[in-house]
This record gives sequence, structure tokens and C-alpha cells, in this order.
Amino acid sequence: MRPVALGVAGGTGSGKTTVARAILDAVGAERLAFLAQDSYYRDVAWSSPAELLAHNFDHPDALDTPLLVDHLRALKAGRAVEVPVYDFVHHRRTGETVRVEPQPVVLIEGILLLAEPAIRSLLELKIFVDTDADVRLVRRLRRDMAERGRSVGDVLRQYESTVRPMHLEFVEPSKRWADVIVPEGGENRVAMEMVAARLKELVAPALAPAAMEVRA
Repeated sequence: MRPVALGVAGGTGSGKTTVARAILDAVGAERLAFLAQDSYYRDVAWSSPAELLAHNFDHPDALDTPLLVDHLRALKAGRAVEVPVYDFVHHRRTGETVRVEPQPVVLIEGILLLAEPAIRSLLELKIFVDTDADVRLVRRLRRDMAERGRSVGDVLRQYESTVRPMHLEFVEPSKRWADVIVPEGGENRVAMEMVAARLKELVAPALAPAAMEVRA
């Protein structure tokens, strides 16, 4: 049975990770290969702090989509891949990789997944997590300050200059390609049950018989 690929997209701080975790719980970690679109930022040799400050990390061109597509195709063909490790503090790839083995289910998560036709064409189920902008901004602030060592001013500057404009230009319009739209992320029990039902249909032929339940 050819592996089934699922994509979880949505704006920054929308709750994609919560939905992805629910899918992981439903399928089982031992049966799922996970790819994060954030791992595929292009490796740029910054010539100056000003160049870094001016860079638009929220535009599709900031991502190495051809490599991500190659990896997704490889996993669906039953081949392992070496995923780059990106350092979000220094904004460079570390030079290290993480090996991801092929599994019956491939889950990919990222903001711009559905904005890329080459990625969409490889997904059997496309999920968009839709959450209010104010909630997403607060979550973004907390994450970037706690995990990436950024200041409030730096996070807000980036949000106003690139995150919000790119969301309106690329992320928000991409939800028209979704098979399922999940309002309010994993907190929406009804929507998550719909995802669970569709998930069972898709992956049942690829998995040994087992009861699957998506938990919000």
C-alpha cells in the first residue's frame, strides 16, 4: 500500500501543532513520518545584520520547496530522507540532518503548504487550521520569546512588516484548497471528529486494524 500523505496548514499560531499532535495520537508514532515545513528554510549566508533584518521569512521564496517536495515524494515511494536542521536563533541551517524513515502515513505541517501546487498535488488530505488573528499573534509572541530568544519589539516588527501581509497574500487564500477547515484549532471537537472520520477512511488500508480516535 502506497503511504498516505496528510498536510496541516494555517497561519502562525493557529494551532497546527495541536491538530498534528491529535493525528499523531490517532495513527501512532510508530506508523507516522513527520515533516515540518519550517525545517526547509533556505540556508542564507548573511552579509550583514541589515540583510537579515530585511529578509522576508514569510514569503514562499524563503523556503526550499523543491527539497521538501523531493523528500515528500521519497517518503511516499518508501525511501528514507535526511531533513535539514534549522537554527531559528541564528537563522541558518546547522549542517546537521535528522533521518526520517518511510511509514504508512506521512504528516507534513506548515504555514504555506497549501500555497504550493507541487505540495498540494502530493497530499491525500489537506487540512487548514483557521484561528482569529489576535489569538495567533499572542501565541506567536509567546513562542518566539520563549523558544527563539526574541524581544516583543522584534516580534511585532516582523509581524507588521511581513507576517501579516504574507498571511493575507498567501496563507489565507490557500484555505480554498483545503479538504477540511478546522476553526479554532484542536479545541474544536466537532471539526476534529470530522478529521478523524476522514482519516480512518484514508489510512485504514495502510494500517493494521486498530481503533483510531482523534482527541482534542
